[in-house]
Amino acid sequence: MSNRPDRHRVLIVLFDGLRPDLVKPSLTPNLVRLQRRGAVLARQRTVYPSETRIALTSLITGATPDRHGIVGNQYLDRHLPAPRLVDTSDAGLIEDLDAASGGHLLGVPSLGEILAANGKTLSVLASNSPGATRLLNHKARKLGQLTLSGHFPCIATSAEMLRQVETLLGPTPAPPPQGTPDLASQSFLSSAFLEVIWPQIRPDVTILSFGEPDNSSHVCGTGAPKTLEAISFVDRQFGRVLDWWEAEGVCQGVHLIAASDHGHVTVHERADLFETLGTAGLRCSTAPATGIDAIVIPGQVGAIYLAEPSQSVIRRAVGAMIERPWCGPVFTAGGAVDGIAPGSFARQLVFADHARSADILFSFRSDGGLDPFGLIGRSWSADGPVGFGVHGGLHAKEMSSVGILAGPLVKDGFVSTVPSNICDFAPTVLGLLGISRPAMMTGRALTEVFIHQGGDVPRPIGNVYETSSGAYRQHLRRVQVGGAVYLDSADVLDHLNNRA
Repeated sequence: MSNRPDRHRVLIVLFDGLRPDLVKPSLTPNLVRLQRRGAVLARQRTVYPSETRIALTSLITGATPDRHGIVGNQYLDRHLPAPRLVDTSDAGLIEDLDAASGGHLLGVPSLGEILAANGKTLSVLASNSPGATRLLNHKARKLGQLTLSGHFPCIATSAEMLRQVETLLGPTPAPPPQGTPDLASQSFLSSAFLEVIWPQIRPDVTILSFGEPDNSSHVCGTGAPKTLEAISFVDRQFGRVLDWWEAEGVCQGVHLIAASDHGHVTVHERADLFETLGTAGLRCSTAPATGIDAIVIPGQVGAIYLAEPSQSVIRRAVGAMIERPWCGPVFTAGGAVDGIAPGSFARQLVFADHARSADILFSFRSDGGLDPFGLIGRSWSADGPVGFGVHGGLHAKEMSSVGILAGPLVKDGFVSTVPSNICDFAPTVLGLLGISRPAMMTGRALTEVFIHQGGDVPRPIGNVYETSSGAYRQHLRRVQVGGAVYLDSADVLDHLNNRA
């Protein structure tokens, strides 16, 4: 009898906000064990803005934000019948908007849709926000595919499966108190997969998404003891999954992918964003209101929607911002490289040019200094507490993310130095399952990690872009592999000594 599996399957385990430099034997021995068993993506990046719900949508569509249209954790959609602020953490709103658009909330097909069209299944188990969980398969109810939340039973798309899980494991855990690592849900979902979902469903693709260490990094600090405790805990939960995979999964054709959606840097200074925009003559608010000139989306990525998005107003606002020490890379509408405001890059250069995009998109300035925990990467912020972790910008530590693959078709003990990013996971999954990659995907199949790769991987081509206005000068780095183009990082040079 042959020991070859009847079909290939894929399990993707996500660690929200895990920096690659925190994957080490003393803290994550099980992730290190997988690194030794499989292939490590040493130059893995995320998309910009480096926010969770943008990145997860890129993961399941294989496309950059300018194609899928989720341009921020929050964004203003001025093209709805009644323009509104969209908070993508709201699962019900995501489903409502998709229904109202005739099923076109996303501009490209998602992994759940592609798999269903090919007679295959996707199951999602996630302890992220309700909206992030829903975005991992926003059409799960319509497609009859399983979604299970680690905190919110109402997210479940199968009442019967939820009943079975809670009968065996107890009630779905409540969200933890503020400032407390989110541990119970990670254990709950790991057990749900190992004891119920896999034995009963055996999905073709499963996404198991841990909400840590992102939660702890935001509320405790990226290298704080409680955050390290959370990392160690989710690594132990992953260890349970890895034990199962080594004992049973691999011989049943399961490929295992471990990944994170972004990294973190630490806030070291507060930015006077609203005061600066006020000096430019703009009345600002965080929500639509009468008499407001600019809606500023709260968060680590600056997204400014103007009531009058004329070139003169955009230039006036950007001109005031780039004079401030907190202003990092800035993007506006424009041509191939330069934006319409002097000193700004064009949004299309960072794949952020979409009908829902802000008139002015920017990141707070970051640097390579050490934070209080000895980790590289500090940033200004308008609302992030000093000393705590944030993400969304283009610092290398925000853009760098974890990527490890293992399985019957993947090389053992291999380190790939070929650039890659989160958009590559969906086409890689489809390649492992023998499904053609849709043309709308911007990512590529990671054939360099396959045992039998089809041809040579194209040589990476790096490009550095620069734009300036007065003393303000910014650099942006991209790299191309074949037809795929990735953002690497961007920074603003110091006015005084020309260092980032």
